[in-house]
Amino acid sequence: MNYFKTTVLLIALTLLLIWVGSMVGGRQGAVFAFAIAMGMNFFSYWFSDKIVLKMYGAREVSDQESPAYYGIVRELVARAGLPMPRTYIIPTQAMNAFATGRNPSHAAVAVTEGMLNSLSSEELRGVLGHELAHVRNRDILISTIVATIAGAVMMLANMARWASIFGGYGGRDEEDRGGGGFAILFLAILAPIAALLIQMAISRSREYAADKGGALLTGNPLGLAGALEKLQQAAMIRPMDAGQTTAHLFIVNPLSGRSFAAIFSTHPPIEERIKRLRAMA
Repeated sequence: MNYFKTTVLLIALTLLLIWVGSMVGGRQGAVFAFAIAMGMNFFSYWFSDKIVLKMYGAREVSDQESPAYYGIVRELVARAGLPMPRTYIIPTQAMNAFATGRNPSHAAVAVTEGMLNSLSSEELRGVLGHELAHVRNRDILISTIVATIAGAVMMLANMARWASIFGGYGGRDEEDRGGGGFAILFLAILAPIAALLIQMAISRSREYAADKGGALLTGNPLGLAGALEKLQQAAMIRPMDAGQTTAHLFIVNPLSGRSFAAIFSTHPPIEERIKRLRAMA
């Protein structure tokens, strides 16, 4: 049922992208937006890990460079029966982590320098268990596709704002420009919100599932609970320099310290996640 729901939501997001294109440029705009949607799906499938990792300047590390981090991942994937993912470090003192890739055989796990320096071994195991649960549940491809298409929706929404200012696209008659301009302006406000709502619908239930799966994988729900507490506090003090369209990829919302972004949080409340983990213990 979760996979069916996700498929429906991804189709809805693609249709939204096409609708945005049609509002901006009529039939040609819709065709262009459809081409963007198909291109985004293609590149997200084959190059999703490279796109997101490059976006955050992540650097791949080996067991010689980061033995503790690499060793925990190697131990957990052996326990989970997963292939060894590539391991990356994001050069920032903000505390967060995410997993990406198109399937378990082509997965990558990335953690920030700040998190590696601040969490205990058990807390780090909890975070990595959570990310590997995403890999095992095959959430990583879906999350990245949503990120790229939502980013395209926001890009076209920005184009729509300029279209409303300069009279619209598509060669419409003067008499149609007033109503068309209003529709485009309304769309420019609505489209990003709709994209964010779809992101939230996809992400929230999966975070609970990954918390549970990670806790079972490590055998220590309290390790992840403690890590979530620290990560949430750190996000309030030092928000990560992350985009709204990729916020749902991270274990905790990297925009938590920004009040407006918190309205559209892609993550369930940290307090509820911690409560569920402590109940497991």
